[in-house]
Amino acid sequence: MTEPTTDTSPPLTPATRDCVFIVIPAYNEAERIGRTVAEMRAEYPQVVVVDDGSSDATAAAAATAGAQVLRHVINRGQGAALQTGIEYALRRGAGFVVTFDADGQHDVADVAGLLSPILRGECDITLGSRFLGGAEGLPRTRRALLRAAVLFTRLISRVRLTDTHNGLRAFSRRAAAKLDITLDRMAHASEIIDQIRRSGLPFREVPVRIRYTAYSLAKGQSARGALRILFDYLLRRFTE
Repeated sequence: MTEPTTDTSPPLTPATRDCVFIVIPAYNEAERIGRTVAEMRAEYPQVVVVDDGSSDATAAAAATAGAQVLRHVINRGQGAALQTGIEYALRRGAGFVVTFDADGQHDVADVAGLLSPILRGECDITLGSRFLGGAEGLPRTRRALLRAAVLFTRLISRVRLTDTHNGLRAFSRRAAAKLDITLDRMAHASEIIDQIRRSGLPFREVPVRIRYTAYSLAKGQSARGALRILFDYLLRRFTE
């Protein structure tokens, strides 16, 4: 992993912004997705929302806000939604792909910081880290789960990161094309790290800010959910 340097990136011109595809997986996010899309499209026009089998008006709200909307007929999981969105972005000629959560946790302003090292040609992949940036309202129990995930990743995947389950990431086109997410649900985050390591492409972490609200916490992972993620990941890893 390369070390950060002083930001001397060229400005994000309209032409560059047009090449950035923001992929947002969404499941029953009608309450928040419209605002998330509108905030993003004010900066980046190519926003792709993958409605992962929602039973509410997620797709309609995203489309009204100007997103390109793809739909899974059934709920397959965030990993599957990301793969669907990334494949679509590449088919549409994306030069860069950014993954972004639907629930309002992430800050649109952080996308430029993720893209900067890639635009400078210093790496192909950037991974957001709340522990290098900020995590407003992060409960102690959730912090402990996230720290445990970091330790697990260092032991199993042999990748030294400070934050391993952050949905805010950026990829060059060639890096995005190497992704093949097969774990449909939340274990995809660990699978992505494994694939980044195997790709041999340079990557780095970038400080980002996460805002925890009652809404986003209600949709987050419980301890039981974390155990299921661990089981799914280990089952796939050791049966390949």
